[in-house]
Amino acid sequence: MGLFRKSERQIEALSTIQDTNTFKLVKKLAEGGMGAVYEAIQLGAEGFEKRMAIKTILEDFSTNDEFVEMFIGEAKLVADLIHQHIVQIYQLGKAGRQYYMAMEFIKGVNLEQFIDRHHQYKKRIPTELCVYICSRVCRALEYAHKKRNLAGELLGVVHRDVSPKNIMIDTEGVVKLTDFGIAKARNLMKDKEGDVLMGKVQYMSPEQAAFEQTDGRSDIFSLGVVLYELLAGRNIFADDDTLVCIENVQKKPIPPISHYNPNVDDDLQRVLDRMLERDKSKRYQDGGEAATDLEFYIYKGGYGPTFSTLSEYLLHLFPEFKQRVAN
Repeated sequence: MGLFRKSERQIEALSTIQDTNTFKLVKKLAEGGMGAVYEAIQLGAEGFEKRMAIKTILEDFSTNDEFVEMFIGEAKLVADLIHQHIVQIYQLGKAGRQYYMAMEFIKGVNLEQFIDRHHQYKKRIPTELCVYICSRVCRALEYAHKKRNLAGELLGVVHRDVSPKNIMIDTEGVVKLTDFGIAKARNLMKDKEGDVLMGKVQYMSPEQAAFEQTDGRSDIFSLGVVLYELLAGRNIFADDDTLVCIENVQKKPIPPISHYNPNVDDDLQRVLDRMLERDKSKRYQDGGEAATDLEFYIYKGGYGPTFSTLSEYLLHLFPEFKQRVAN
Protein backbone atom coordinates (compact mmCIF):
# COMPACT_ATOMS: atom_id res chain seq x y z
CA MET A 1 0.00 0.00 0.00
CA GLY A 2 2.93 2.32 0.71
CA LEU A 3 4.16 1.95 -2.87
CA PHE A 4 0.67 2.69 -4.15
CA ARG A 5 0.40 5.86 -2.07
CA LYS A 6 3.85 6.95 -3.30
CA SER A 7 2.77 6.34 -6.88
CA GLU A 8 -0.31 8.49 -6.34
CA ARG A 9 1.81 11.35 -5.03
CA GLN A 10 4.16 11.05 -7.99
CA ILE A 11 1.28 11.15 -10.43
CA GLU A 12 -0.14 14.21 -8.70
CA ALA A 13 3.24 15.95 -8.84
CA LEU A 14 3.84 15.08 -12.47
CA SER A 15 0.42 16.37 -13.43
CA THR A 16 1.53 19.88 -12.43
CA ILE A 17 4.65 19.91 -14.63
CA GLN A 18 4.52 22.45 -17.43
CA ASP A 19 5.98 21.51 -20.81
CA THR A 20 9.21 23.46 -21.17
CA ASN A 21 10.25 21.94 -24.50
CA THR A 22 10.89 24.40 -27.28
CA PHE A 23 11.75 23.96 -30.95
CA LYS A 24 14.58 25.56 -32.88
CA LEU A 25 13.82 25.68 -36.60
CA VAL A 26 16.81 24.68 -38.73
CA LYS A 27 15.57 25.01 -42.31
CA LYS A 28 12.50 24.71 -44.49
CA LEU A 29 12.20 21.27 -46.06
CA ALA A 30 9.10 21.74 -48.21
CA GLU A 31 6.20 24.06 -48.88
CA GLY A 32 3.07 23.51 -50.88
CA GLY A 33 -0.65 24.03 -50.86
CA MET A 34 -1.46 25.51 -47.49
CA GLY A 35 1.38 24.23 -45.31
CA ALA A 36 5.13 23.99 -44.84
CA VAL A 37 7.51 21.49 -43.22
CA TYR A 38 10.68 22.46 -41.37
CA GLU A 39 13.61 20.55 -39.95
CA ALA A 40 13.78 21.40 -36.26
CA ILE A 41 15.54 20.54 -33.02
CA GLN A 42 13.44 19.92 -29.95
CA LEU A 43 15.22 21.35 -26.88
CA GLY A 44 14.56 19.91 -23.45
CA ALA A 45 16.01 19.80 -19.95
CA GLU A 46 19.74 19.28 -19.29
CA GLY A 47 20.77 19.84 -22.91
CA PHE A 48 18.34 17.26 -24.33
CA GLU A 49 17.97 17.54 -28.11
CA LYS A 50 15.93 15.57 -30.63
CA ARG A 51 15.67 16.18 -34.34
CA MET A 52 12.11 16.46 -35.57
CA ALA A 53 10.05 17.78 -38.44
CA ILE A 54 7.60 20.61 -37.77
CA LYS A 55 4.57 20.89 -40.04
CA THR A 56 2.74 24.22 -39.96
CA ILE A 57 -0.20 25.92 -41.57
CA LEU A 58 0.91 28.82 -43.73
CA GLU A 59 0.06 32.13 -42.09
CA ASP A 60 -2.34 33.13 -44.87
CA PHE A 61 -4.48 30.08 -44.08
CA SER A 62 -4.17 30.03 -40.29
CA THR A 63 -7.58 31.71 -39.95
CA ASN A 64 -9.28 29.30 -42.38
CA ASP A 65 -11.47 27.30 -39.99
CA GLU A 66 -12.00 24.46 -42.45
CA PHE A 67 -8.31 23.96 -43.09
CA VAL A 68 -7.43 24.27 -39.39
CA GLU A 69 -10.04 21.59 -38.64
CA MET A 70 -8.42 19.26 -41.22
CA PHE A 71 -4.98 19.94 -39.77
CA ILE A 72 -6.14 19.10 -36.24
CA GLY A 73 -7.95 16.02 -37.55
CA GLU A 74 -4.78 14.75 -39.21
CA ALA A 75 -2.80 15.15 -35.98
CA LYS A 76 -5.43 13.34 -33.90
CA LEU A 77 -5.69 10.51 -36.43
CA VAL A 78 -2.00 9.85 -37.05
CA ALA A 79 -1.11 10.17 -33.35
CA ASP A 80 -2.71 6.76 -32.91
CA LEU A 81 -1.35 5.21 -36.12
CA ILE A 82 1.83 3.70 -34.70
CA HIS A 83 3.49 1.59 -37.38
CA GLN A 84 7.03 1.19 -38.67
CA HIS A 85 5.96 2.25 -42.17
CA ILE A 86 3.94 5.35 -41.16
CA VAL A 87 5.56 8.67 -40.24
CA GLN A 88 4.77 9.27 -36.56
CA ILE A 89 3.23 12.45 -35.16
CA TYR A 90 4.37 13.29 -31.63
CA GLN A 91 2.58 16.49 -30.74
CA LEU A 92 -0.05 18.98 -31.85
CA GLY A 93 0.77 22.45 -30.59
CA LYS A 94 -0.21 26.06 -31.01
CA ALA A 95 2.03 29.13 -31.07
CA GLY A 96 -0.11 32.23 -30.99
CA ARG A 97 -2.78 31.58 -33.61
CA GLN A 98 -0.67 29.11 -35.59
CA TYR A 99 -1.04 25.36 -35.16
CA TYR A 100 1.88 23.03 -35.72
CA MET A 101 2.63 19.31 -35.63
CA ALA A 102 5.87 17.86 -34.28
CA MET A 103 6.63 14.81 -36.41
CA GLU A 104 9.20 12.09 -36.89
CA PHE A 105 12.12 13.46 -38.92
CA ILE A 106 12.92 11.37 -41.99
CA LYS A 107 16.50 11.67 -43.21
CA GLY A 108 16.06 10.66 -46.82
CA VAL A 109 13.97 11.39 -49.90
CA ASN A 110 10.42 11.06 -51.08
CA LEU A 111 9.56 8.75 -53.93
CA GLU A 112 9.14 11.63 -56.37
CA GLN A 113 12.77 12.64 -55.75
CA PHE A 114 13.79 8.98 -56.04
CA ILE A 115 12.08 8.71 -59.45
CA ASP A 116 13.49 12.04 -60.63
CA ARG A 117 17.05 10.99 -59.80
CA HIS A 118 16.62 7.92 -62.01
CA HIS A 119 15.37 10.15 -64.83
CA GLN A 120 18.39 12.37 -64.32
CA TYR A 121 20.74 9.37 -64.65
CA LYS A 122 18.61 7.82 -67.44
CA LYS A 123 18.45 4.73 -65.28
CA ARG A 124 15.65 2.22 -64.70
CA ILE A 125 14.65 1.39 -61.12
CA PRO A 126 15.34 -2.30 -60.39
CA THR A 127 12.08 -4.24 -60.56
CA GLU A 128 12.55 -5.96 -57.20
CA LEU A 129 13.09 -2.64 -55.44
CA CYS A 130 9.92 -1.22 -57.04
CA VAL A 131 7.97 -4.16 -55.67
CA TYR A 132 9.67 -4.04 -52.27
CA ILE A 133 8.89 -0.34 -51.77
CA CYS A 134 5.22 -0.82 -52.65
CA SER A 135 4.92 -3.93 -50.49
CA ARG A 136 5.99 -1.84 -47.47
CA VAL A 137 3.38 0.81 -48.28
CA CYS A 138 0.81 -1.98 -48.57
CA ARG A 139 1.61 -3.05 -45.02
CA ALA A 140 1.15 0.53 -43.82
CA LEU A 141 -2.22 0.70 -45.58
CA GLU A 142 -3.25 -2.68 -44.19
CA TYR A 143 -2.61 -1.36 -40.68
CA ALA A 144 -4.36 1.98 -41.23
CA HIS A 145 -7.40 0.44 -42.91
CA LYS A 146 -7.89 -2.04 -40.05
CA LYS A 147 -7.32 0.46 -37.22
CA ARG A 148 -10.00 0.55 -34.55
CA ASN A 149 -10.70 3.02 -31.76
CA LEU A 150 -10.66 2.20 -28.04
CA ALA A 151 -14.28 1.05 -28.27
CA GLY A 152 -13.29 -1.48 -30.92
CA GLU A 153 -15.04 0.37 -33.73
CA LEU A 154 -13.40 0.39 -37.15
CA LEU A 155 -12.15 3.92 -37.88
CA GLY A 156 -12.66 3.57 -41.63
CA VAL A 157 -9.35 5.26 -42.46
CA VAL A 158 -8.73 5.99 -46.15
CA HIS A 159 -5.55 7.91 -47.00
CA ARG A 160 -6.89 9.27 -50.33
CA ASP A 161 -3.53 10.75 -51.36
CA VAL A 162 -1.17 7.82 -51.91
CA SER A 163 1.38 9.28 -54.32
CA PRO A 164 5.19 9.49 -54.71
CA LYS A 165 5.44 12.75 -52.72
CA ASN A 166 3.79 11.06 -49.74
CA ILE A 167 6.05 8.00 -49.66
CA MET A 168 9.42 8.46 -47.99
CA ILE A 169 12.59 6.35 -48.01
CA ASP A 170 15.06 7.06 -45.23
CA THR A 171 18.80 6.46 -45.43
CA GLU A 172 18.36 3.22 -43.46
CA GLY A 173 16.14 1.92 -46.27
CA VAL A 174 12.89 2.14 -44.30
CA VAL A 175 9.82 3.09 -46.36
CA LYS A 176 7.31 5.43 -44.69
CA LEU A 177 3.84 6.59 -45.72
CA THR A 178 3.12 10.18 -44.70
CA ASP A 179 0.65 13.09 -45.05
CA PHE A 180 -2.80 11.96 -43.94
CA GLY A 181 -3.95 15.56 -44.43
CA ILE A 182 -6.91 14.67 -46.64
CA ALA A 183 -7.55 11.24 -45.19
CA LYS A 184 -10.99 10.37 -43.97
CA ALA A 185 -11.82 8.58 -40.75
CA ARG A 186 -14.99 8.21 -38.74
CA ASN A 187 -15.54 11.12 -36.31
CA LEU A 188 -12.07 12.56 -36.98
CA MET A 189 -11.87 13.73 -40.58
CA LYS A 190 -14.63 15.13 -42.79
CA ASP A 191 -14.59 13.33 -46.11
CA LYS A 192 -16.53 15.82 -48.34
CA GLU A 193 -16.88 13.04 -50.92
CA GLY A 194 -19.46 13.93 -53.51
CA ASP A 195 -18.79 17.65 -53.08
CA VAL A 196 -15.05 18.26 -53.37
CA LEU A 197 -12.36 16.45 -55.35
CA MET A 198 -9.39 16.09 -53.00
CA GLY A 199 -6.00 14.60 -53.85
CA LYS A 200 -3.65 14.39 -56.83
CA VAL A 201 -5.86 13.52 -59.77
CA GLN A 202 -3.33 11.39 -61.68
CA TYR A 203 -3.06 8.99 -58.69
CA MET A 204 -6.77 8.74 -57.88
CA SER A 205 -8.91 5.66 -58.10
CA PRO A 206 -11.80 5.75 -60.61
CA GLU A 207 -14.36 6.04 -57.81
CA GLN A 208 -12.47 8.92 -56.20
CA ALA A 209 -12.23 10.75 -59.53
CA ALA A 210 -15.99 10.25 -59.98
CA PHE A 211 -16.77 11.97 -56.63
CA GLU A 212 -17.97 8.62 -55.22
CA GLN A 213 -17.40 7.16 -51.78
CA THR A 214 -13.99 5.58 -51.25
CA ASP A 215 -12.72 2.83 -49.00
CA GLY A 216 -9.38 1.08 -48.52
CA ARG A 217 -9.52 -0.38 -52.01
CA SER A 218 -9.18 3.14 -53.41
CA ASP A 219 -5.75 3.46 -51.76
CA ILE A 220 -4.72 0.14 -53.30
CA PHE A 221 -5.56 1.44 -56.78
CA SER A 222 -3.53 4.60 -56.11
CA LEU A 223 -0.58 2.49 -54.99
CA GLY A 224 -0.96 0.45 -58.17
CA VAL A 225 -0.55 3.69 -60.15
CA VAL A 226 2.61 4.41 -58.14
CA LEU A 227 3.98 0.91 -58.80
CA TYR A 228 3.24 1.29 -62.51
CA GLU A 229 5.13 4.58 -62.52
CA LEU A 230 8.11 3.08 -60.70
CA LEU A 231 8.30 0.29 -63.26
CA ALA A 232 7.46 2.33 -66.36
CA GLY A 233 9.18 5.59 -65.49
CA ARG A 234 6.00 7.58 -66.16
CA ASN A 235 2.56 8.20 -64.72
CA ILE A 236 0.05 6.54 -66.98
CA PHE A 237 -2.83 8.98 -66.37
CA ALA A 238 -1.01 12.33 -66.18
CA ASP A 239 -2.10 15.21 -68.41
CA ASP A 240 -1.75 18.98 -68.19
CA ASP A 241 -5.54 19.27 -68.48
CA THR A 242 -7.17 18.20 -65.20
CA LEU A 243 -10.41 17.15 -66.91
CA VAL A 244 -8.48 14.92 -69.35
CA CYS A 245 -6.59 13.49 -66.42
CA ILE A 246 -9.85 12.64 -64.63
CA GLU A 247 -11.16 10.93 -67.76
CA ASN A 248 -7.88 9.02 -68.13
CA VAL A 249 -8.23 7.66 -64.59
CA GLN A 250 -11.74 6.45 -65.34
CA LYS A 251 -11.47 5.23 -68.92
CA LYS A 252 -7.99 5.25 -70.47
CA PRO A 253 -6.84 1.75 -71.47
CA ILE A 254 -3.85 0.69 -69.40
CA PRO A 255 -1.20 -0.92 -71.61
CA PRO A 256 0.72 -3.94 -70.29
CA ILE A 257 3.67 -2.75 -68.24
CA SER A 258 5.97 -4.68 -70.59
CA HIS A 259 5.15 -1.99 -73.18
CA TYR A 260 7.43 0.30 -71.15
CA ASN A 261 9.53 -2.20 -69.23
CA PRO A 262 10.42 -5.54 -70.84
CA ASN A 263 11.88 -6.78 -67.53
CA VAL A 264 8.43 -7.23 -65.97
CA ASP A 265 7.15 -10.79 -66.23
CA ASP A 266 3.61 -12.18 -66.31
CA ASP A 267 3.53 -12.90 -62.56
CA LEU A 268 4.07 -9.27 -61.64
CA GLN A 269 1.74 -8.13 -64.43
CA ARG A 270 -1.06 -10.15 -62.83
CA VAL A 271 -0.52 -8.47 -59.45
CA LEU A 272 -0.41 -5.03 -61.06
CA ASP A 273 -3.55 -5.75 -63.09
CA ARG A 274 -5.45 -6.63 -59.93
CA MET A 275 -4.27 -3.49 -58.11
CA LEU A 276 -5.39 -1.41 -61.10
CA GLU A 277 -8.73 -3.15 -61.58
CA ARG A 278 -11.32 -0.41 -62.15
CA ASP A 279 -14.09 -2.63 -60.80
CA LYS A 280 -13.26 -2.43 -57.10
CA SER A 281 -15.05 -5.72 -56.40
CA LYS A 282 -12.33 -7.39 -58.51
CA ARG A 283 -9.49 -5.35 -57.02
CA TYR A 284 -7.48 -6.50 -54.01
CA GLN A 285 -9.87 -6.19 -51.08
CA ASP A 286 -7.27 -5.17 -48.52
CA GLY A 287 -3.67 -4.05 -48.31
CA GLY A 288 -2.50 -7.25 -46.64
CA GLU A 289 -3.71 -9.36 -49.56
CA ALA A 290 -1.83 -7.16 -52.04
CA ALA A 291 1.28 -7.07 -49.80
CA THR A 292 1.37 -10.87 -49.60
CA ASP A 293 1.34 -11.23 -53.39
CA LEU A 294 4.03 -8.56 -53.81
CA GLU A 295 6.18 -10.21 -51.13
CA PHE A 296 5.71 -13.65 -52.67
CA TYR A 297 6.86 -12.24 -55.99
CA ILE A 298 10.19 -10.97 -54.64
CA TYR A 299 10.88 -13.78 -52.13
CA LYS A 300 9.53 -16.87 -53.90
CA GLY A 301 13.00 -17.76 -55.13
CA GLY A 302 14.55 -17.42 -51.68
CA TYR A 303 16.48 -14.32 -50.71
CA GLY A 304 15.12 -10.96 -51.87
CA PRO A 305 15.54 -7.25 -51.15
CA THR A 306 15.50 -5.90 -47.58
CA PHE A 307 15.70 -2.46 -45.98
CA SER A 308 19.49 -2.91 -46.04
CA THR A 309 19.42 -3.50 -49.81
CA LEU A 310 17.34 -0.38 -50.31
CA SER A 311 19.58 1.67 -48.00
CA GLU A 312 22.71 0.72 -49.92
CA TYR A 313 21.01 1.50 -53.23
CA LEU A 314 19.69 4.85 -51.97
CA LEU A 315 23.11 5.97 -50.70
CA HIS A 316 24.67 5.04 -54.04
CA LEU A 317 21.96 7.00 -55.86
CA PHE A 318 22.20 9.98 -53.48
CA PRO A 319 25.90 10.12 -52.48
CA GLU A 320 25.26 13.48 -50.80
CA PHE A 321 23.66 11.57 -47.93
CA LYS A 322 26.81 9.57 -47.13
CA GLN A 323 28.41 12.47 -45.32
CA ARG A 324 25.20 13.19 -43.44
CA VAL A 325 24.95 9.53 -42.37
CA ALA A 326 28.53 9.69 -41.12
CA ASN A 327 27.58 12.68 -38.97
